[in-house]
Amino acid sequence: MSEVLFNVYAYRNEDGYDPTKLFQRKVNKRSLPDYYEVIKEPMALSEIKRKVASQEYKSFAEFVRDFALIPHNAQVYNRQDSQAYVDALDVKKVLEDELKKLVDSKIITEEVATLPYLGEIPEQDERDDEEEEEEEDDEDEEGEEEMEDDGDEDEETVKPRKRPARRSTAGGRRDAGSKKDDGKDDPESRKKRGRPPRVDTPMEARIKAIMKAIRKPRNDSNKLMVSAFERVPDKSVMPEYHAEIKNPMAMDVLKRKLKRKKYNSVDHFMVDVELMFENAKKYNEEDSQIYKDAIHLQEEARRVAKLEKEKDDSEFVMEEGRIPMPNGILHNGELWKVGDWVHIQNANDLTKPIVAQIYRTWQDVDGGKWVNACWYYRPEQTVHRFDRHFLENEVVKTGQYRDHPIDEVVDRCFVMFVTRYNKGRPRDFPPDKEIYVCEARYNEENHKLNKIKTWASCLPDEVRDKDYVMDLFDTQRKLKKVPSPIAYLLKDDQKEDDDLPKPEWGAENAPPKIGAVHCRPRDPKDSPPPEPTPSPPPPPPPAPALPTPTIPTPQPTSYNNSAQSSYPLAQVPVASPMPAPTPQPHHVQAAYTPTHHAHQPQYHSQSHSHSPAPHVSHPPVAQPGAFQSIPPHMPFTTPQQPQAPVAQYATPRPAPQYQQPLVNQAPIGYKAPQPVEVYTLNDHANASIPAEIRDQFQQDDQGRVLFFTAPPINSSRIVVKDGSALGHSAKFLAAKAKRDALIAAKRKAEEASAAEREEAAKKARLESEEKLKKEIEAVRVKAIHALEDQLALATKNDFELLVGSENSAAALAQSLDRLSVVQQQAMEKKKEREERLRLEEQAKQIPITGMTVRLEEKI
Repeated sequence: MSEVLFNVYAYRNEDGYDPTKLFQRKVNKRSLPDYYEVIKEPMALSEIKRKVASQEYKSFAEFVRDFALIPHNAQVYNRQDSQAYVDALDVKKVLEDELKKLVDSKIITEEVATLPYLGEIPEQDERDDEEEEEEEDDEDEEGEEEMEDDGDEDEETVKPRKRPARRSTAGGRRDAGSKKDDGKDDPESRKKRGRPPRVDTPMEARIKAIMKAIRKPRNDSNKLMVSAFERVPDKSVMPEYHAEIKNPMAMDVLKRKLKRKKYNSVDHFMVDVELMFENAKKYNEEDSQIYKDAIHLQEEARRVAKLEKEKDDSEFVMEEGRIPMPNGILHNGELWKVGDWVHIQNANDLTKPIVAQIYRTWQDVDGGKWVNACWYYRPEQTVHRFDRHFLENEVVKTGQYRDHPIDEVVDRCFVMFVTRYNKGRPRDFPPDKEIYVCEARYNEENHKLNKIKTWASCLPDEVRDKDYVMDLFDTQRKLKKVPSPIAYLLKDDQKEDDDLPKPEWGAENAPPKIGAVHCRPRDPKDSPPPEPTPSPPPPPPPAPALPTPTIPTPQPTSYNNSAQSSYPLAQVPVASPMPAPTPQPHHVQAAYTPTHHAHQPQYHSQSHSHSPAPHVSHPPVAQPGAFQSIPPHMPFTTPQQPQAPVAQYATPRPAPQYQQPLVNQAPIGYKAPQPVEVYTLNDHANASIPAEIRDQFQQDDQGRVLFFTAPPINSSRIVVKDGSALGHSAKFLAAKAKRDALIAAKRKAEEASAAEREEAAKKARLESEEKLKKEIEAVRVKAIHALEDQLALATKNDFELLVGSENSAAALAQSLDRLSVVQQQAMEKKKEREERLRLEEQAKQIPITGMTVRLEEKI
């Protein structure tokens, strides 16, 4: 057994490659957790070596079975064209050769040497090839994005790009994607990256079949022939190649041109294939391996191309019956095609349609038209730091590629890259459509926003080479950044070391309802928030006010704050005043949110945001004589009665019963802006409300539902006694004070009990940690004893193998005696060395000097 094992370990092929390298240790469960779901009996050479050393095999047949498991497991788990699969076949052949030598030497029988049947090895089907091809295409695009992000991915390290068909690990699941529906109901699973589905035309399917056929052949060294044609040689490494070959071609160029729809026929594609192989034949010698591989692959490509062109188009119907529609989909009188920017219905919020770009268009077996689109999130749909600022109308690119029926496409829009957004706008784009700006890509795995460096990599392959004409501004506009629209979600108890919060998901095929904010440390690559905009210069001081009477001020009601009263107050009379117009306020409000929160400002300036409804104008009340009072602003829904005339003298006498503080009044001749009290939705959002529901609410003259900031006030219910101010009764105030005292006492008791609970929890935690430390120490001691026992047993077994079981005890005792003597001698030498060093150090510290030199110095 040891001889067979040694010979397998020592085997190398002609190139010096070790095929046993992948099988010397068991597969790491953390790296490939699904391996142990597929392989029920994992085996490795190290395990066989351990069993041989400990004499666990009762028969040679058990040894052969364990060895046979190694290539069998690799063939079951890996693809046929993977390196692990090829290495497994080499190990199997070496094992059979070694067993045959033992049979020829009559050490074992032929029956024992025959590898047992361990189960069927599944065949590779066409679906595996399609999945592999999709995965490679996806990884190419992901690789481009990772290069743009410049290492911004912060998931321990950037994920390696895997190529199952040519990987050099024991991985490479052949049924990758079989669990793609797992976790469908888990909201967090929806954040994971998707890719557009394959929707190939018959011509594209034929070209892919030719490329697949080119990838399969192997040469006499069992290497893929296409490996030398994967990429054009680097110009800095092989300048002589580019000097001789004026038009280089490689497989990656073919793939890229196919993805970008550069080929209009199979013959057009075959021109580049012929060029690739002719270049190889021109540059390389006839007796070289690359020259021979080029001839073989060229003949194979011609043969497969001929077969593919003879097939009928009906044989290339995609999975699930998809029929590609490369020219676009005609819907509602408009043509929707790949590359178009669209608004898609958002099941979580109809007033915030999904911003997306179309990547695929097709028709299903039932005649339904479909699009696959890449989503772009709004800032409030992401998870970011609370002090992050965004551009107005900014969206971020995501890795979400979702299928939608064409009926869910509601409108056109446009997304511009940040470097062009401040220079102009697309020519002939309808002015009533939304135009967004994009600066970053959003990673939903680690909730990071990475700036985009190359905008073309964010677009479908079909439109990457196309550009649009712009109408330029006279001068470049300065882009303004505004605070996060969800900064108010930050809680007071959030800390820098908290876990990243999660967004709130809703409907299955829709973006998050709302994102989240955190206060974790800012990434070094993140730019700090912009400096606050300087405030405008203060207005000139108003003219000195005339003497004002002391007048009673009504107490605020439950619907109005202290700065806005429901009662009209008499203004200071002034001779011949000029009527001033009421300024219309410009209030920026969160898109499609009918409730106004004064303490939580939202920052959206989209064309479909709220617009204040026109206010009702109230003419000033005429005063007797030459004086006229300026009326205050009135609520929209509560017109007030005309105020009583003011006497014709400059300084009315104050009431003798009491005095109230003076009311803050505007400068003479100026009317302060009236606060916004009524809001409406834009036409699209308003139309999404059913008519029977709209009719139940107040509407403006255009049929839009009115949203008020406060309910109406029934002023007739307010009763004021003559000679008294409006206020609460003494009974109410006493009850309120008593209730406040009860609440304060209850809060104090809760704080005290919370401190006790925290102390008890801390004590329990300390006890638990102490108990855990004791258990760990006990386990450590137990492990040391177990290790000592294993070492003793292993030493005993080694001596039995060396000198036999009869003399092993005596030999072991002699060896231990010798070891004891050697250790004793080493200990004595160590003590002598330490004593000598100590004396030398002591001598240095107490020098003895003579007349001219120190005694220890050499003269």
